[in-house]
Amino acid sequence: MLTILALASVVLLGIVPQQSEAIAIYTGWERHALIGSDIRLSCSFFSWRWTSEDVTFNWSYRPDGSMDSISIFHYTNGAPYVDNKGPFRNRLEFVGNANRRDGSILLKNLDYGDNGTFTCDAKNPPDIVGRASSVRLLVFEKIPTQAGVITGAIIGAVLGLLVLIVVIYYLMRFLVARRVFNLSVSKHGKKGKGKEGSQQRQVPALTIGDPSKLKAAASEKKKQESRKDKK
Repeated sequence: MLTILALASVVLLGIVPQQSEAIAIYTGWERHALIGSDIRLSCSFFSWRWTSEDVTFNWSYRPDGSMDSISIFHYTNGAPYVDNKGPFRNRLEFVGNANRRDGSILLKNLDYGDNGTFTCDAKNPPDIVGRASSVRLLVFEKIPTQAGVITGAIIGAVLGLLVLIVVIYYLMRFLVARRVFNLSVSKHGKKGKGKEGSQQRQVPALTIGDPSKLKAAASEKKKQESRKDKK
């Protein structure tokens, strides 16, 4: 009896498929584009498994104001399949790389009617359990001022930070160079003053008095000495 139960358990374990792990899918959150332009919608995934040969990508589209989604792109068995009857016929191109877990698509010649939500779903068997990710597309005649202001503010902040770093760097170099120059000048100045002082002290000792008076005083001194000798 025990032998029969053991064999049955082995058979059942062989029939049960391997447990799958979760897959995480990533897209952007919101994209802005100009009418008549092209835009790339990115889709990638994270999986603990190696990239499978059976990896799949599926894109669907739900127009603004609609409750229904339609399939617009499918990638399976190493080949892309584009819906040739939907709103993006002849305007959608696969620009991803399945081996790199990239299922990005390119939408061309955008129009106001393309506004809506695009959803990407990916499978990397046996990792097939995951939540699809969505990105909203907004098409404008001109990029909204708010978006432009935010982008400009970010760029301005980055540039301002770089300029501030450069200014601080050169200011520190200037202060260090000035400090070294002042120390050098003060050191050489003290040496120069010492030499000039000694020369000033020596010069008066050599040049005191009028030379003619010195000669007269010397001759007078000799006369006095000669008189003393005669006495």
